[in-house]
Amino acid sequence: MTSLPWLDQDHLWFPPAEQALDDPDGLLAIGGDLSTERLKLAYRSGIFPWFSDDQPILWWSPDPRCVLFPEEIHISRSLRRTLNSGHFTITADQAFPRIIRLCANTRAEGTWITRDMIDSYSQLHKQGVAHSIEAWNPRGELVGGMYGLAIGRCFFGESMFSLETNASKVLMVHLANQLRVWGYRIMDCQVESGHLIRMGARCIPRSEFLSILRTCVDTSPEHDHWDFQWRWPGPEV
Repeated sequence: MTSLPWLDQDHLWFPPAEQALDDPDGLLAIGGDLSTERLKLAYRSGIFPWFSDDQPILWWSPDPRCVLFPEEIHISRSLRRTLNSGHFTITADQAFPRIIRLCANTRAEGTWITRDMIDSYSQLHKQGVAHSIEAWNPRGELVGGMYGLAIGRCFFGESMFSLETNASKVLMVHLANQLRVWGYRIMDCQVESGHLIRMGARCIPRSEFLSILRTCVDTSPEHDHWDFQWRWPGPEV
């Protein structure tokens, strides 16, 4: 780890993502800060922070990269029945502070979402870069959520939680389809998980991921603000 670049807080830069280590997979650099400008540069460059309270800031760019192309979202038969029931209502940017805190506090294995990270991503939310997606049950209770960054035609998912069965899956279906309607090219999922793969995500080479970013991060999507208008069509689909 001592051979990795140490980032200076006063110098806004990252080494190329291609220089990340193979073991541990994707570890690229140490240090720097969590300023909003550095975070935006990181995501535009295919890099994200991931560390614990007792560690310095660690920056990663794994290879391969887990992504979801919005048009490839997979809906199982059981999930289709849940969608047809209309049990969950999906919104965007209605409860960002609650979403990021619940993402930090509901993980049994612990969290990398530190106090400083909450502060920085909350600032990005105020800038219109970070967004939350919420799932509500019929009683108006917040039972699922996700937050991430929207830069150009790319959405970078950061964390998700679910307090009711299928809440996060329904949320993913709505998010993917709304991103598709808005002309987003890709949703970054960072690291593979069984849940994401079952939803249609797949792993692509980092080189392909970086090529997509270069094409899309400076292209404006087809929407002015985050207001979910896509709705599940219903049993006839």
